[in-house]
Amino acid sequence: MTKRIIGLTGGIATGKTTVANYLASAYHLPIFDADIYARDAVSIGSPILQAIAQRYGEQILLPNGNLNRQQLGEIIFQNQQERQWVEELIHPYVKNCFLQAITTSTTETLVLVIPLLFEAQMTHLVTEIWVVSCSEAEQLQRLIQRNHLHPEQAQARITSQLPLVAKIALADVVLDNSSTLESLLLQVDVALNKAKVV
Repeated sequence: MTKRIIGLTGGIATGKTTVANYLASAYHLPIFDADIYARDAVSIGSPILQAIAQRYGEQILLPNGNLNRQQLGEIIFQNQQERQWVEELIHPYVKNCFLQAITTSTTETLVLVIPLLFEAQMTHLVTEIWVVSCSEAEQLQRLIQRNHLHPEQAQARITSQLPLVAKIALADVVLDNSSTLESLLLQVDVALNKAKVV
């Protein structure tokens, strides 16, 4: 059985979760999410969390021992070298989780939600790439509202990723999320029902 593996990506706050939730609820597709694996990677007691605490000091941890994500975000979104260091710790862990999921899954179509699909060089894991896009202004606005960030903080997070136009140029399917939810979901239906032409 040749699996159809959809790599779902896009910019931060462009609507990846909306698309993933729809694919799960309407089509019952298994969704494997890089963000969940990345959270597992830094769970209490993990070697990766210990390495992060060693580098940035105990103040990078919350009183309960969990990673203080907000504080780590402040460090890595202001400093490219630090971001790279953290990503080099986490990406191999995430990649292994995906490989395991692909190997053990019995369904024909799987969805891998990978925000940093290109940046983390994981494109070889998927058979097609879907990019969720919207205008830069909308992206900024959504991110500010969703994460309660100042415009400068939100912009730093957007800038830390490969530009959306570059992702669109490498996509097999582009889902435009600048209009209504109905419009977005209709595009998902079309993309899913049109098997990739080789």
